Amino acid sequence: MRPEQEPPTQRLVAVPPPQLRAPDADELLARVARGDERAFAELYDLVSARVFGLIRRVLRDPAQSEEVAQEVMVEVWRTAARYEPGRGSATAWVFTIAHRRAVDRVRSEQAGAERVRRAAAVSAETPYDDVVESATARIEQQQVRRCLGALTELQREAITLAYYGGNSYREVADLLGAALPTIKTRMRDGLIRMRDCLGVTLA
Repeated sequence: MRPEQEPPTQRLVAVPPPQLRAPDADELLARVARGDERAFAELYDLVSARVFGLIRRVLRDPAQSEEVAQEVMVEVWRTAARYEPGRGSATAWVFTIAHRRAVDRVRSEQAGAERVRRAAAVSAETPYDDVVESATARIEQQQVRRCLGALTELQREAITLAYYGGNSYREVADLLGAALPTIKTRMRDGLIRMRDCLGVTLA
Protein backbone atom coordinates (compact mmCIF):
# COMPACT_ATOMS: atom_id res chain seq x y z
CA MET A 1 0.00 0.00 0.00
CA ARG A 2 1.36 3.32 -1.04
CA PRO A 3 1.90 5.61 1.91
CA GLU A 4 -0.08 8.81 1.92
CA GLN A 5 1.88 11.81 0.93
CA GLU A 6 2.24 14.48 3.55
CA PRO A 7 0.87 17.87 2.61
CA PRO A 8 3.48 20.42 1.60
CA THR A 9 4.80 22.46 4.47
CA GLN A 10 3.15 25.89 4.53
CA ARG A 11 5.22 28.81 5.62
CA LEU A 12 3.37 31.10 8.00
CA VAL A 13 4.08 34.79 7.50
CA ALA A 14 3.27 37.15 10.32
CA VAL A 15 1.09 40.01 9.16
CA PRO A 16 1.81 43.21 11.07
CA PRO A 17 -1.21 44.78 12.67
CA PRO A 18 -2.45 47.97 11.06
CA GLN A 19 -0.76 51.06 12.42
CA LEU A 20 -3.06 52.97 14.70
CA ARG A 21 -3.05 56.66 13.88
CA ALA A 22 -2.79 58.89 16.89
CA PRO A 23 -5.78 61.21 17.14
CA ASP A 24 -5.03 64.81 16.27
CA ALA A 25 -5.97 67.86 18.33
CA ASP A 26 -9.22 68.39 16.42
CA GLU A 27 -10.45 64.90 17.23
CA LEU A 28 -9.33 65.12 20.83
CA LEU A 29 -11.00 68.49 21.37
CA ALA A 30 -14.25 67.14 19.94
CA ARG A 31 -14.09 64.31 22.47
CA VAL A 32 -13.21 66.74 25.27
CA ALA A 33 -16.34 68.71 24.39
CA ARG A 34 -18.29 65.54 25.20
CA GLY A 35 -16.60 65.30 28.62
CA ASP A 36 -13.98 62.69 27.70
CA GLU A 37 -11.32 63.02 30.41
CA ARG A 38 -8.91 60.64 28.70
CA ALA A 39 -9.06 62.75 25.54
CA PHE A 40 -8.31 65.82 27.62
CA ALA A 41 -5.23 64.12 29.11
CA GLU A 42 -4.02 63.30 25.59
CA LEU A 43 -4.74 66.84 24.39
CA TYR A 44 -2.88 68.20 27.41
CA ASP A 45 0.19 66.13 26.55
CA LEU A 46 -0.06 67.24 22.94
CA VAL A 47 -0.30 71.01 23.37
CA SER A 48 0.68 72.03 26.94
CA ALA A 49 4.40 72.47 26.21
CA ARG A 50 3.68 74.76 23.26
CA VAL A 51 1.07 76.64 25.29
CA PHE A 52 3.66 77.26 28.00
CA GLY A 53 6.24 78.40 25.43
CA LEU A 54 3.83 80.88 23.88
CA ILE A 55 2.88 82.33 27.26
CA ARG A 56 6.52 82.46 28.38
CA ARG A 57 7.39 84.64 25.38
CA VAL A 58 4.77 87.14 26.54
CA LEU A 59 5.24 87.07 30.31
CA ARG A 60 8.96 86.14 30.59
CA ASP A 61 8.46 85.00 34.19
CA PRO A 62 8.52 81.16 34.38
CA ALA A 63 6.35 80.87 37.49
CA GLN A 64 3.64 83.17 36.14
CA SER A 65 3.82 81.46 32.75
CA GLU A 66 3.22 78.07 34.34
CA GLU A 67 0.29 79.43 36.34
CA VAL A 68 -1.33 81.01 33.27
CA ALA A 69 -0.72 77.84 31.22
CA GLN A 70 -2.66 75.84 33.81
CA GLU A 71 -5.47 78.41 33.66
CA VAL A 72 -5.55 78.04 29.88
CA MET A 73 -5.89 74.26 30.01
CA VAL A 74 -8.67 74.55 32.58
CA GLU A 75 -10.47 76.97 30.27
CA VAL A 76 -10.00 74.55 27.37
CA TRP A 77 -11.64 71.80 29.41
CA ARG A 78 -14.54 74.00 30.44
CA THR A 79 -15.22 75.65 27.08
CA ALA A 80 -14.32 72.91 24.58
CA ALA A 81 -17.93 72.80 23.40
CA ARG A 82 -17.57 76.37 22.08
CA TYR A 83 -14.89 75.34 19.59
CA GLU A 84 -16.08 75.68 15.99
CA PRO A 85 -13.98 73.54 13.60
CA GLY A 86 -14.97 75.67 10.61
CA ARG A 87 -13.20 78.69 12.04
CA GLY A 88 -9.75 77.13 12.45
CA SER A 89 -7.83 74.22 13.91
CA ALA A 90 -8.11 73.11 17.51
CA THR A 91 -4.50 74.06 18.23
CA ALA A 92 -5.07 77.55 16.84
CA TRP A 93 -8.13 77.87 19.10
CA VAL A 94 -6.13 76.77 22.16
CA PHE A 95 -3.24 79.11 21.31
CA THR A 96 -5.68 82.00 20.91
CA ILE A 97 -6.92 81.37 24.44
CA ALA A 98 -3.33 81.17 25.68
CA HIS A 99 -2.31 84.44 24.04
CA ARG A 100 -5.38 86.24 25.35
CA ARG A 101 -4.75 84.96 28.89
CA ALA A 102 -1.10 86.02 28.75
CA VAL A 103 -1.99 89.52 27.54
CA ASP A 104 -4.66 89.80 30.23
CA ARG A 105 -2.06 88.91 32.87
CA VAL A 106 0.33 91.58 31.57
CA ARG A 107 -2.42 94.18 31.67
CA SER A 108 -3.43 93.09 35.15
CA GLU A 109 0.16 93.39 36.39
CA GLN A 110 0.50 96.83 34.84
CA ALA A 111 -2.78 97.99 36.36
CA GLY A 112 -1.72 96.67 39.77
CA ALA A 113 1.62 98.47 39.54
CA GLU A 114 -0.16 101.69 38.61
CA ARG A 115 -2.51 101.37 41.59
CA VAL A 116 0.46 100.88 43.91
CA ARG A 117 2.19 103.90 42.39
CA ARG A 118 -0.88 106.10 42.89
CA ALA A 119 -1.35 104.85 46.46
CA ALA A 120 2.29 105.58 47.23
CA ALA A 121 1.97 109.07 45.80
CA VAL A 122 -1.12 109.77 47.94
CA SER A 123 0.59 108.37 51.03
CA ALA A 124 3.60 110.60 50.48
CA GLU A 125 1.33 113.64 50.52
CA THR A 126 -0.65 112.55 53.58
CA PRO A 127 0.88 113.23 57.01
CA TYR A 128 1.02 110.40 59.51
CA ASP A 129 -1.89 110.48 61.90
CA ASP A 130 -2.12 109.23 65.46
CA VAL A 131 -3.56 105.87 64.38
CA VAL A 132 -0.57 105.11 62.14
CA GLU A 133 1.92 106.19 64.78
CA SER A 134 0.15 104.11 67.43
CA ALA A 135 0.11 101.04 65.19
CA THR A 136 3.81 101.47 64.36
CA ALA A 137 4.66 101.80 68.04
CA ARG A 138 2.76 98.61 68.86
CA ILE A 139 4.58 96.71 66.11
CA GLU A 140 7.94 97.95 67.37
CA GLN A 141 7.05 96.97 70.92
CA GLN A 142 6.09 93.48 69.78
CA GLN A 143 9.39 93.14 67.93
CA VAL A 144 11.36 94.25 70.98
CA ARG A 145 9.51 91.82 73.25
CA ARG A 146 10.10 89.00 70.79
CA CYS A 147 13.82 89.77 70.61
CA LEU A 148 14.13 90.11 74.37
CA GLY A 149 12.54 86.70 74.72
CA ALA A 150 15.38 85.19 72.70
CA LEU A 151 18.02 86.35 75.22
CA THR A 152 19.27 84.47 78.24
CA GLU A 153 17.58 85.33 81.53
CA LEU A 154 20.58 87.34 82.80
CA GLN A 155 20.90 89.24 79.52
CA ARG A 156 17.21 90.04 79.46
CA GLU A 157 17.11 91.21 83.11
CA ALA A 158 20.24 93.31 82.74
CA ILE A 159 19.08 95.06 79.59
CA THR A 160 15.59 95.63 81.00
CA LEU A 161 16.98 97.18 84.17
CA ALA A 162 19.45 99.36 82.28
CA TYR A 163 17.39 100.56 79.33
CA TYR A 164 13.88 100.49 80.78
CA GLY A 165 14.70 101.04 84.44
CA GLY A 166 17.35 103.73 83.86
CA ASN A 167 19.93 101.98 86.03
CA SER A 168 23.70 102.19 85.55
CA TYR A 169 25.93 99.13 85.02
CA ARG A 170 26.91 99.23 88.70
CA GLU A 171 23.32 99.48 89.85
CA VAL A 172 22.30 96.60 87.60
CA ALA A 173 25.15 94.51 89.01
CA ASP A 174 24.03 95.28 92.55
CA LEU A 175 20.38 94.56 91.79
CA LEU A 176 21.20 91.19 90.21
CA GLY A 177 23.93 90.29 92.69
CA ALA A 178 26.47 89.72 89.91
CA ALA A 179 29.99 91.00 89.30
CA LEU A 180 30.24 94.22 87.27
CA PRO A 181 32.43 92.67 84.49
CA THR A 182 29.92 89.85 84.16
CA ILE A 183 27.04 92.29 83.76
CA LYS A 184 28.93 94.32 81.15
CA THR A 185 29.80 91.21 79.15
CA ARG A 186 26.26 89.82 79.31
CA MET A 187 24.76 93.15 78.30
CA ARG A 188 27.18 93.55 75.40
CA ASP A 189 26.38 90.07 74.12
CA GLY A 190 22.67 90.66 74.63
CA LEU A 191 22.74 93.96 72.78
CA ILE A 192 24.52 92.32 69.84
CA ARG A 193 21.78 89.68 69.68
CA MET A 194 19.12 92.38 69.95
CA ARG A 195 20.74 94.32 67.12
CA ASP A 196 20.79 91.24 64.89
CA CYS A 197 17.21 90.39 65.81
CA LEU A 198 15.83 93.88 65.19
CA GLY A 199 18.03 94.61 62.18
CA VAL A 200 19.10 97.98 63.62
CA THR A 201 22.11 99.43 65.37
CA LEU A 202 21.63 99.86 69.09
CA ALA A 203 23.50 102.56 70.95
